[in-house]
Amino acid sequence: MTETAYIVFDGDNDMWAYGYIKGWKANKNIDFEYNDAHDLDNMTSRAQGEHYVKSKLRERMCQSKAVVVLVGQKTKNLYKYVRWELELALELGVPIIAANLNKKNGQDSDLCPAIIRDCAAVVHIPYKLDALKHAMSNFPAFYRQLSNDEKRAKYSYSYKMFD
Repeated sequence: MTETAYIVFDGDNDMWAYGYIKGWKANKNIDFEYNDAHDLDNMTSRAQGEHYVKSKLRERMCQSKAVVVLVGQKTKNLYKYVRWELELALELGVPIIAANLNKKNGQDSDLCPAIIRDCAAVVHIPYKLDALKHAMSNFPAFYRQLSNDEKRAKYSYSYKMFD
């Protein structure tokens, strides 16, 4: 069964990266499958209201096995939705995959949103197909088997550490 992932990104600057993920999924020559939580429902014209949008996003995240945050140049400065989505993921216990658009492996302290720095609920990977595929396939199960104490620890995982 293909798991559902909720993608968080800077819609003004990093739409291209989200587009690549959707393209990898759509390409029959690339082995990359997931269910995009943003495809679970359609927002109506009422989507202009913040309360409505956040209620729909919450519903989508509640159905997700992982959150993928695309970490670009401005991601750490976005609070209205990006920070709210990351707070919600942490509150719900949904593991987070931070994909660094600069392709750095490991936490990029200069670009990573403060709320997910040194957080055991997060794995930091380079934005590459193989790293994303590996993280989406392995990190959620790895995270779920951690004890509550381990989940609360200050720690930073990087690509391939959680095999």
